[in-house]
Amino acid sequence: MSDLLIELFQEEIPARMQVAAEENFARLVTERLKADGIAYETCDAYSTPRRIALHITGIPAAREDVTEELKGPSISAPEQALAGFLKKAGLAGADQLTRREIKGTEYYFYESVKKGGPTIEILGSLITDAIANMSWPKSMRWGHGTLRWVRPFHSVVALFDGKIVEGEFAISPDKAIKFGNITRGHRFMGSKADFEVNSFADYRKKLEENFVLLDRATRKKIIWDGVCQQAAQAGHGYKALEDEKLLEEVVGLVEWPVPFLGSFDQEFLRIPQEVITTSMRENQRYFSVLDNNRELSNHFICVANVIPDDDGKTIIHGNQKVLRARLSDARFFWEQDLKHNLETYLPRLEQIRFHEKLGMMSEKVVRLEKLAAMIAEMTDADPAKSVRAAHLCKADLVTGMVREFPELQGVMGAYYARGGAHRTPRDAYDEGLDVSTAIRTHYSPAGPNDSCPTAPVSVVVALADKIDTLVGFFSIGEKPTGSKDPFALRRAALGIIRLIIENRLTLDLTPVLRMAASLYNVPLPEDIEPFILDRFKVLMKGKDFSHNIIEAVTGDTLLDMKNRIEQISEFLDTDKGMDFVSATKRAINILENEEKKSDQKISQDISEGSLIEPEEKELYRVLISIVPKVQEQIFLGHYDEAMSCLAGIKDQVDLFFDKVVVNDNDPDIRANRLAMLSQIRKFTGMIADFSRL
Repeated sequence: MSDLLIELFQEEIPARMQVAAEENFARLVTERLKADGIAYETCDAYSTPRRIALHITGIPAAREDVTEELKGPSISAPEQALAGFLKKAGLAGADQLTRREIKGTEYYFYESVKKGGPTIEILGSLITDAIANMSWPKSMRWGHGTLRWVRPFHSVVALFDGKIVEGEFAISPDKAIKFGNITRGHRFMGSKADFEVNSFADYRKKLEENFVLLDRATRKKIIWDGVCQQAAQAGHGYKALEDEKLLEEVVGLVEWPVPFLGSFDQEFLRIPQEVITTSMRENQRYFSVLDNNRELSNHFICVANVIPDDDGKTIIHGNQKVLRARLSDARFFWEQDLKHNLETYLPRLEQIRFHEKLGMMSEKVVRLEKLAAMIAEMTDADPAKSVRAAHLCKADLVTGMVREFPELQGVMGAYYARGGAHRTPRDAYDEGLDVSTAIRTHYSPAGPNDSCPTAPVSVVVALADKIDTLVGFFSIGEKPTGSKDPFALRRAALGIIRLIIENRLTLDLTPVLRMAASLYNVPLPEDIEPFILDRFKVLMKGKDFSHNIIEAVTGDTLLDMKNRIEQISEFLDTDKGMDFVSATKRAINILENEEKKSDQKISQDISEGSLIEPEEKELYRVLISIVPKVQEQIFLGHYDEAMSCLAGIKDQVDLFFDKVVVNDNDPDIRANRLAMLSQIRKFTGMIADFSRL
């Protein structure tokens, strides 16, 4: 078995594109290998700022002959069918076909032999096709070339079992990159001359000798370990603020990471720490450092892509200088914004468009106030505070700080709602904790890993914001299609669901959605509730609940449906639960078969006087005796107790099926016995549709 090494070398790839690029390239190459009938054992993908690499092992050195069979029309088919088959197979006449009988009918067959040969012979075209089908979120052209690529493309390494794969990739009509075995190391610290490689092990070794760590996981560990060590040097008990997104980005920025510790003036700590950490993360890619009280310290950690000659003094000084300028700007915005209370910014929302077809942001605020008032009444939140928070929640969009750092919308509004909170002396202007918290969290949850607001007023405003957005975009036909969701409506729907479920709200969404639609002066879009229900099912499947149980459940509210799914799942994991389902489904199957014959629903009216056999009389007795308790438990939402109660009559149901002929010749007796089963279906159906299980 042989292995294949491929490297695509270009100028620096944006960090956010690297992982997707390596995965995409690996998929394109391995799919072509499979399509050509070439087996392989492993495929490892790598990326650094300047290269995408694949190492594929276990590839056979030679391909075996492959016989392919193509089935044609029957011999009695019209001549046109035979002519079409011959054309498809590229044949001149029927004498090149064989005949074979299948289930009494003779068919034409064409057998062709695909000759094997050295695997290396087809790898060139395979690699070229994979490169040609690479896609990038953003691409460019350069020089006189016609190729669109993420950054200027320089070379391709293609080695199979140590030998160069013959091939090339055109970047313009008159220029192509020829496959070879030459690459280069670190832009600054590596050898100035390109170097040859003869295997993957040699490739990895020489890259490291030239200050390139190929493996992302290795770079990531070195970076984080170095960041933690630098943070510990800032002070006793000091730690780096964990930031997985920033860490992943820095991994994609350096080929030889070297962390350094820097600091900034203490006076900047008067600015909210979110402003400082955001500025350092978004503008400079610095890690923040927390002191031993887990408060933000005046230190930061930058990660260089070079080993300096002066122990990093120049790098640290330069980064400190840049950061001081950034934080000075942030302090200016903070101080200017605090000259006005939050409400004075509201008129400026008339100049910000929510969406071209959905009006201005000021109009959205009016809708949010009305929705918040309605939801507050339905959830026992404080209506006045809910409306006030909805009134102010978008005001920070026009502040200087949020225009500079859009990531801080909501966060800054919360600070300004309290007159600057604890970072400056308390101002007379203070909207209170409930309102400021609602302003801060009303965009949450912004994703599956984001925390969900729990304070009542916060939940109300977050729901109002997401419902207004969802209904608005559905009303103008801007719905998610396939993988495209430009307005994050799936995320909005999931946010609504999580807010309801995680806060255990018995909230009927339908009237709220209708209210939201009326505020846009449109009828409620018919597909919006099915869309939310579909997102709910996706969420439940993600929690490993059975697809059949999810589909079997309906309910008055999302919380009720979740409770049913949980309780049914837990109950069915027991022997008692499985026996219950078995008996229930047997009754349902008999009823459904009878209803298909008569094309009408079976009556639920049981005539006690028409009961003949002891077993049916006993089943009727226990069924009637448990009805009140079953109904009570269902009303209370104790579906597990209701099922347990119904499961308690399993022995009587089994005896009924064993001793009693349901389909008696007497139509009245048969109807009465079917009505008994219909009663069982009725009460189980109040919990879920058990025919789906």
